[in-house]
Amino acid sequence: MKDVSFDVPDGSVYGVLGPNGSGKTTLLGILLDVLLANAGSYSWFGGMQPDQARRQIGSLLETPNFYHYLSAYNNLEITAAIKGRGLEDRIRVLQQVGLFERKDSKFQSFSLGMKQRLAIGAALLGNPKVLVLDEPTNGLDPAGIAEIRELIRALNKQGITIIIASHLLDEVEKVCTHVAILKRGTLLLNGPVEEVLHSEDQLEVRADDITALQEALQAMNGIRKIRLYDGTLQLACNEDITAAQVNEYCISKGIVLSHLVLRKKSLEAKFMELTN
Repeated sequence: MKDVSFDVPDGSVYGVLGPNGSGKTTLLGILLDVLLANAGSYSWFGGMQPDQARRQIGSLLETPNFYHYLSAYNNLEITAAIKGRGLEDRIRVLQQVGLFERKDSKFQSFSLGMKQRLAIGAALLGNPKVLVLDEPTNGLDPAGIAEIRELIRALNKQGITIIIASHLLDEVEKVCTHVAILKRGTLLLNGPVEEVLHSEDQLEVRADDITALQEALQAMNGIRKIRLYDGTLQLACNEDITAAQVNEYCISKGIVLSHLVLRKKSLEAKFMELTN
């Protein structure tokens, strides 16, 4: 990791987003004392002692080894005994993750989404204030992904702060309130999702003399970047610049546009630009 620094607001769903190999799991491992950092520092709950803080944190870095022939209830008993906490919590967490009616069913009878919900239930033993999840929808089918997303929203509404590592832009956009984007261990951007993942509009323009058009637009205030691609100029403009203003400006310079299109830049395109 390289000078990664951010604060997780209380009550947020904080996404750590980046492609595979960007350092997401390493970062979570350091924060949970699974991995030892060779530099830097971090604190939980405003500087709480590490032993106290760990009792307030539930985590799922990899799927627990549940016994296929045991029920959900009995599997949680074993997990609680290993953790040394939460034995009396089994009914509560099964209700939280929507598996109470299947508490006596064998683990092997569960769908992938149900198995992941039980894994999150195991992380909730002891009633933690913070839940740390590494790729919680990895390997799930669309139905399972929807289940976990709804569960994360529901747990957050109950007051639990949730930190999620994911390589899926769609997942972070739909469930997170805040996001940090990593690339090869470096923090690129962080903040509220609507600010960090704000999509940008892009103007496409063409004229008979593309060179003259480019030279003219380079002198126009409010155009931040011009890119020539396949005979078309792609313009990145300030938010207050409209297509009509660009057209009027070109006419004032004696240039008639043969092509003027406003294109919405997708979040995926912006994410790919940042991380590639």
